[in-house]
Amino acid sequence: MKEIIKNRVEELLEKEYYCSSKELNADDIVYSINTTATKPYIKIMAYRNSVVICTSKDISAKIQSLLFNKNRDEIFELPFVYGQTIHYVPDNDYKDIKATFLGYEFQFLFDKDILTLKGLKGFENSLAFNDNGFTPTRAICIARNRKQIVGISGAALSSVDGLWEIGVDVFPVYRNSGIATYLVKRLTQELLTQNIVPFYSASVTNIGSQMVASRCGYIPIWIDTFGTVFDGSSAYSDITNVLVRGF
Repeated sequence: MKEIIKNRVEELLEKEYYCSSKELNADDIVYSINTTATKPYIKIMAYRNSVVICTSKDISAKIQSLLFNKNRDEIFELPFVYGQTIHYVPDNDYKDIKATFLGYEFQFLFDKDILTLKGLKGFENSLAFNDNGFTPTRAICIARNRKQIVGISGAALSSVDGLWEIGVDVFPVYRNSGIATYLVKRLTQELLTQNIVPFYSASVTNIGSQMVASRCGYIPIWIDTFGTVFDGSSAYSDITNVLVRGF
């Protein structure tokens, strides 16, 4: 299973960062070009011993010049990027999970059955619908307390077959009781039995979410920044727009 997880994660990173498996497994700084970017763009990722700096073609040479002789930490401090996310994958077989927990009721829903919850609010990390009623979520585990939904773990498709991203939400009054951990474990167990590899993402500032990943037996496998597009949409466009004028 560990080899399957590694292969699927690397397939995802190759697609998102326009690099090769050989580059991902090198002990090196890798520069790649996002060939679909129509505006100045940059995103940085660390995997194993490699760091990949993915940019649009127009600013690649300038970024390489700015980062010449910089180490991993210095690269992630580049003022053009912001926000860092840790991505985790499961590290055990999840075969010994109890079917009950604290008297709550649990239910799995898949694919079209998930649409029966269309309009449900408050679960943006696990089950969010757009204005047209669409959701990328394809599997969920629901926790109910006296018929009320109090928590959901959900898994959404990625660009790689058999690799889905898990998110979890628990209503504030029910947090710190272990529900989030249990929901992620149950959904992880279910997905693995279907040969689907889940991965879990947490902001470096969200200690609670990182603790859930750890308690679920997940381990970190890569970290990345938000993708910055220099078109005024960045959260720090007032800074980045000034900096990008030098390109």
